[in-house]
Amino acid sequence: MSTVSLKDVTKVFQDGTIAVDTINLDVNDGEFMVLLGPSGCGKSTVLRMVAGLEDPSTGAVLLDGEVANDLSPRERRIAMVFQDFALYPHMTVSDNIGFPLRLAGVDQGPRGERIRDVAGALGIGDVLGRKPSQLSGGQRQRVAMGRAIVRRPGLFLMDEPLSNLDSGLRAELRAEISGLTRELGVTTIYVTHDQAEALTMADRVAIMRKGVLQDVGTPTQVYGRPATLYVAAFLGSPRMNLLEASVYVHLDRYVALNLGEQALYLPWDDIRSRAVAHYHGERIVVGMRAEALTPVAPDAPGAVLQGRIRYLEHHGHESLAFLDVGATAIVVDEIGTPVEHVSSDQRGRRRLGHVMQRLAGRSGDAPAVAAPGGDGNRTSVLADPGRHHRRPADLAVRLAPYPGVSAGHSLSVQVRMDALHFFDERGDRIDVGWR
Repeated sequence: MSTVSLKDVTKVFQDGTIAVDTINLDVNDGEFMVLLGPSGCGKSTVLRMVAGLEDPSTGAVLLDGEVANDLSPRERRIAMVFQDFALYPHMTVSDNIGFPLRLAGVDQGPRGERIRDVAGALGIGDVLGRKPSQLSGGQRQRVAMGRAIVRRPGLFLMDEPLSNLDSGLRAELRAEISGLTRELGVTTIYVTHDQAEALTMADRVAIMRKGVLQDVGTPTQVYGRPATLYVAAFLGSPRMNLLEASVYVHLDRYVALNLGEQALYLPWDDIRSRAVAHYHGERIVVGMRAEALTPVAPDAPGAVLQGRIRYLEHHGHESLAFLDVGATAIVVDEIGTPVEHVSSDQRGRRRLGHVMQRLAGRSGDAPAVAAPGGDGNRTSVLADPGRHHRRPADLAVRLAPYPGVSAGHSLSVQVRMDALHFFDERGDRIDVGWR
């Protein structure tokens, strides 16, 4: 049995940089957990704190339910695989794999048997006598894996082990690593910036940004129902279309989502309409993935958006069209700077004001948003930004490989209303019974 728990773990470096900010995360026995995020988000620091190579500034790291803050790396029964392989260049493959066993005092006979078993499982049994300089990148990565596996640890820690390899080899080794760790039943924490690795390998994914844990769930959960706007934009290729929408409620009929020059209508019998209706007179973010959009005839029934193709991308098996539908895009990269905190009372008063305006027959000129500055956690993504922060939305739509249209052509797309995602002004998901 090997479990990992992080309880309110924070890491602040000497220069004041907050690398990890109050993370709480549980990794179950035998689970393959992937820490996903861009460079500098703190995921490798989390891994190093679990390994004992860094001490948390506050909080506790628990291994098998016991606080491990004061345990040395050797006492934690972990094996770590690094991005740069960290092989001994003067040793053979056999000696590199067997080095941990030699340090542990395992006799030569049993040591050789375990080395051969591990090398055979990894497909490098025929290169045991070579030096690392005589191996390919994929073979060196397998040697590093073998050195970790041969110890029979309770916990694997892998820090971007495939990032130095070409794409074809990465795909091959993804399957090998995932299958091998599950076959061994070893708890694994795997760090990567590559969403393809995360979504194909993980039992669960923990997504980080600027030291803060954004979302945790199975690949299906974090992709299909992202907890925050950042997660929604980070996962998926092409990126999710994120549009600014003004909300207007027509009681017992529908909720209108005004997207600039056009609108979508959420039926009142849709369970999500009650949650979105709370934002009457305000602006929210509406997300739609490319797979939720289908090209149709201009007069097709249902929820349809009209646009003009800005440009096309041909990808062999498909083409991507980017439409100008007269809406405003949300620039997710600007989320994260401090803003004034908006209390629930303030939010309630603001919404009540919009309701009173509506009952009095006035729609209100412009929805209020949180002001920049202050001591909150995140910026309102809908605050009136500078000109360089705003741009027309390019709605990504999947088309056939040779669609017969080009830049400048008009295109109508039907929107699957049940596949829309809604986020508030601070980037949090608007939902009913969220996950």
